[in-house]
Amino acid sequence: TVIRAAILIQKWYRFTMARLEMRRRYSLSIFQSIEYADEQDQLQVCNLPSFLDKQVCYPQELSQIFTSPSAPQVVDEDICLKEFEKKIDVPDSYYGPRLSFPLTVEDANALLHAFRNEQLLHARYVLQLLSETRRVLKEMPNITHLSTSYSKDITVCGDLHGNLDDLLLIFYKNGLPSEQNRYVFNGDFVDRGKNSMEILIILFAFLLIYPNDLHLNRGNHEDYIMNLRYGFTKEVSKKYKDHWKQILCLLRDVFSWLPLATIIDSKVLILHGGISDTTDLDFLNALERNKLKSLMRPPKSVRDRQDQIKKRIPTTKPSKHIANQNILDILWSDPRSQNGCTPNKSRGGGCYFGPDVTAKLFEKYNLKMLIRSHEFKPEGYEISHDGKVITIFSASNYYEEGSNRGAYIKLNPELTPRFVQYQVSKFTRRQNLQERVGTIESSALKSLREKIYAHRSELTSAFAQYDVNGTGRISVNDWAAAMESVLQLELPWRMLRSQLAQMNPDGKVDFMSCFYDLKMDQPIKEAQPALAETLCRYRKDLEIIFNVIDKDHSGLISLEEFSQTWRLFTSHLGIDVQDDSIDKLVLSIDYNKDGHIDFNEFLEAFHVVHRLEKKAT
Repeated sequence: TVIRAAILIQKWYRFTMARLEMRRRYSLSIFQSIEYADEQDQLQVCNLPSFLDKQVCYPQELSQIFTSPSAPQVVDEDICLKEFEKKIDVPDSYYGPRLSFPLTVEDANALLHAFRNEQLLHARYVLQLLSETRRVLKEMPNITHLSTSYSKDITVCGDLHGNLDDLLLIFYKNGLPSEQNRYVFNGDFVDRGKNSMEILIILFAFLLIYPNDLHLNRGNHEDYIMNLRYGFTKEVSKKYKDHWKQILCLLRDVFSWLPLATIIDSKVLILHGGISDTTDLDFLNALERNKLKSLMRPPKSVRDRQDQIKKRIPTTKPSKHIANQNILDILWSDPRSQNGCTPNKSRGGGCYFGPDVTAKLFEKYNLKMLIRSHEFKPEGYEISHDGKVITIFSASNYYEEGSNRGAYIKLNPELTPRFVQYQVSKFTRRQNLQERVGTIESSALKSLREKIYAHRSELTSAFAQYDVNGTGRISVNDWAAAMESVLQLELPWRMLRSQLAQMNPDGKVDFMSCFYDLKMDQPIKEAQPALAETLCRYRKDLEIIFNVIDKDHSGLISLEEFSQTWRLFTSHLGIDVQDDSIDKLVLSIDYNKDGHIDFNEFLEAFHVVHRLEKKAT
């Protein structure tokens, strides 16, 4: 009896753990699919200036969104540290670190202490630090070569994405950078998290102190257009209200000078994204990397050949469009288990590269290992392509508190990787496993439901094609097929059905129940359903554009500017919305009839609210 009871308990435990793991995995799949879909939207919107070039008239400021970060002030290449001292005063009331150049370890420690206590570094010192960082980076090659003979280990870190706690934990566990403790940080230092600026300041400070021992590779988020969408631009503008334009302009230059890759002992290649079947390390090492300020908005000579590039047509003539594609591939690509090299449709940029592509590059350059980042991994790392490719991801709790571990790699002189995992924990220690998975699952489903609501009209039409008798019910298979045909997220829809839609006693799905628990935050009667969904779907993109037009940061734009921008935006994206419907809507929101609207308030009106969650609170 005791043995039978033990077996039953063991079966129950295994079943419970398996279900929890299944829920955790599909939750992470939801997060990642929505993240990649968002990146596709970003790339689509970044083609807007090419469309605008063909228009007779459009707001001049709109073009500046892809040529400079919010029309920043120009920071002179030759400006010296003393000039910043003359132009920017540091008041006696400032109690943060006061930097003097050249920097010392004491300065770096002062920065770490200040940031642990949520202090800001004064704008004068930020600009001085960035100016010095640019000077040092300009002297560095595109591909940095290191040797393990000068130290016992080299530590490689992946994406940090503004998570300062992860960087502080790495330094606590692994020690601060020094001549005996060398680091390679593999890009994506910024965006998403709230402390991107602090991470950059710390890394740049140690780079200036130990230029031969701390190394930085560029990631796909070290790009001023990506920063407009994913939070870094907003972070800088809030933290440095008087000098944010200067800081962003200088950062745009600094990012363009970051090295593209690192090679250790001529055997280990470290770069942010991956490779393609046309990756040429010799070509990458020779190109002028600083010419491409953003891969989202390449120079015109590159854009003229963009269609040819997308078809991946090989050519023997090096040119700017090849440079753009080579850098795009190494910053945006992901490995896959299947052989070959195909366009990365999930992200909308770069490629998927298989084991044969890795083997070909290794044979050509006599390499042993590729270390890359760029891709969320639940355990912080993943090994693929028969041990030849390692993905390292250092931002723990990336999607949600408790969603994943972070990790870094220790490489010894034998080039044997050792993985160190960690997880910054503030709240999850108080929760058991079931509660942690429940928190992750709830957050993922919330994001997915918002995505579903933003495509309500398209989904309703897709459901109707399967509901030939107009019953409002379709089979689970048909429901799953309709969901995927519209959303294209490659999710296990049959498994998710119970979380998203109700099933009738006859086994059919009530497909309109997908939308029962969702509504607009502030329903506006003038907004037609299709218009409301469109505004909901493109809120992020419209916010970016309106912020650029809003020169004085008043939050107000004229009705004429709004209407003109909206028509160009919808025409570029092929959105079918009647002009008179948007005109009526805008006029109704001009409450004081002064010809201007508060666009932040306007966009907030098209925010999705979860009815059940509101009732619970």
